[in-house]
Amino acid sequence: MEHPTPAERAGFETNGYLVIQEFLPPDLVERLREAALSDAGRRRRIEEAGQTRLGMTHLHGKNIRLFYLLEDDPLFLDMVDLPLIMPYVTGLLNEKPHFHASDVILEYGSHGRGPGWHTDGIDAGFRRFGWPIPFLQLKVGYYLSDMSQPGAGNLCVVPGSHNARIPPDETDRQNPELFEGAVQICGPPGTAILFHNALWHTGGPWTREGERMMLYLAYEHPWMLASLEPCSYSKEFYAGLSAERRELFHPHLFRDLEQGP
Repeated sequence: MEHPTPAERAGFETNGYLVIQEFLPPDLVERLREAALSDAGRRRRIEEAGQTRLGMTHLHGKNIRLFYLLEDDPLFLDMVDLPLIMPYVTGLLNEKPHFHASDVILEYGSHGRGPGWHTDGIDAGFRRFGWPIPFLQLKVGYYLSDMSQPGAGNLCVVPGSHNARIPPDETDRQNPELFEGAVQICGPPGTAILFHNALWHTGGPWTREGERMMLYLAYEHPWMLASLEPCSYSKEFYAGLSAERRELFHPHLFRDLEQGP
């Protein structure tokens, strides 16, 4: 079966997101968990040594969020053009997508984290484009922990909000509980959630003990460069990419390689 199917495409267009349960095989989920935990430990040591780089790591007690992943572990780079996901990226966003950004979230409870309802995109979420905000970025989130039940910080969204003329009410957005119309996305490890840049979303309420681990990868159109992340990677990183993978990055990133010494 070719993906996205007509039903998947219709659901994404209508709701602004698509959920695919158990999308990643268990062995890949486990390898990603190991890579994320290892990277989190290394990044924490770097932060505690006072060697912060470009806001790439955010610490909140036991909770940690890691940005700019692609040079940290080859597995994160492999996830960018994972054969399972690419038909969805090319089918929903662009036939020649570019990589936009990456991050891992590892949390063990809210620990004072309030709801953070937001949309994605620079310049106030691309609001200068007017309404409706165009589809410029596709974000893919992978559950690496069990969030098959609500209450463990599950990703929460407002279906259809990518087409809404006005944002959710400010009071509702500050409520630690979900407001009417918002839903928690439940799924086992390996679940994939694909969503539009203008979809309102947040990490949801914590009502039970547990762990929240997610990997995010985002894609943009090939004529865009709306993230500093691709510009942060080393010359050696880009020199090591195959010709096929170079197609996922803006050509100017390879200019120094082509010019030689």
